[in-house]
Amino acid sequence: MINHLFSTYQLGNIHLQNRIVMSPMTRSRAIGNIPNALMAKYYAQRATAGLIITEGVSPSPNGLGYTNIPGLFNEEQVNGWKQVTKAVHKSGGRIFAQLMHTGRVSHVSNLPAGGIVLAPSGVTTSGQVWTNGGLQEYSQPRAMTKAEINNAQKEFVDAAKNAVAAGFDGVELHAANGYLLEQFLSPFSNLRTDEYGGSVENRTRFVIETAVAVSAAIGAERVGIRISPFSQYNDMPVYDEIEATYLFLAQKLNETGMAYIHLLENGENMVPHSLKKAIGKWFTQTIIVAGNYNKERATEDIKSGLGNLVAFGRPFINNPDLVTRFRNNWVLSDNLDASTFFTPDEKGYIDYQPYQDSAIAV
Repeated sequence: MINHLFSTYQLGNIHLQNRIVMSPMTRSRAIGNIPNALMAKYYAQRATAGLIITEGVSPSPNGLGYTNIPGLFNEEQVNGWKQVTKAVHKSGGRIFAQLMHTGRVSHVSNLPAGGIVLAPSGVTTSGQVWTNGGLQEYSQPRAMTKAEINNAQKEFVDAAKNAVAAGFDGVELHAANGYLLEQFLSPFSNLRTDEYGGSVENRTRFVIETAVAVSAAIGAERVGIRISPFSQYNDMPVYDEIEATYLFLAQKLNETGMAYIHLLENGENMVPHSLKKAIGKWFTQTIIVAGNYNKERATEDIKSGLGNLVAFGRPFINNPDLVTRFRNNWVLSDNLDASTFFTPDEKGYIDYQPYQDSAIAV
């Protein structure tokens, strides 16, 4: 088979129509943390992607670090997501739910009544987070007890089962961008002295156990994971053992038989090429690469074997027909309005036009 952006691909048990993935992007349209018809239309508009990975979806009331992000921990949320998956599948697409527990990247006012900001250790994230009361400093987290660690893993498992019940083709564990799973990986956010902290093996334990449990619950072929070594996003400094940590993690994740690793760079070529190649050596299933890609670089990395699939984020916001534009060498829209990224209505969400419609309008 010719390996290029528009060739088909077999990901686990699902057939993808091309190698282009829509990256997960927080858009804050889930009023009351419940998916809705507006979200269904948004994702269906972009269903020509080989795979859509949703915005971060919390598996827990304690993981709702931002305003108006969706969850997958109650029946109303499951029913809301059914609208989304049905719309995407009707449009010919495939869709995974990204399970994102924000951990310490949170403010207590964003959580439901009784919610607790939990993290591996009581280390507060620097910076501010948007709340309904405006920008506020991140809340001080409480170090998780072992019982809370076990409960968080169960929440991931239950959310994965809920995702399948809602019609998703699979789930992605969000172990990137400084959220709970990555917080366990880093010695800066994880100061624990028990079996979940200290050594590389211990710091990766929570992520590996969660991946194993979720894979056992819904099938490893339905499970992927996103990682972002070297990104430093959400107050995650680079550390001495970072390459050893991610190589050990890749090796152990490979043993689960899970579908893919989604390797994110928050900046072109931020992750050393040698580490990318080494992760691909240890993890023998699918590799999704992501981070400021354009069509040309994506084509090159697919052909070279650095990645099997390539994820695009912001270009999908104002180019809902991104795949068609790439295929026909049509110019991309340059009208991206960042002021509407997290606003609650349809403006800047479902009103971007496909190329032919916009060309006719002009």
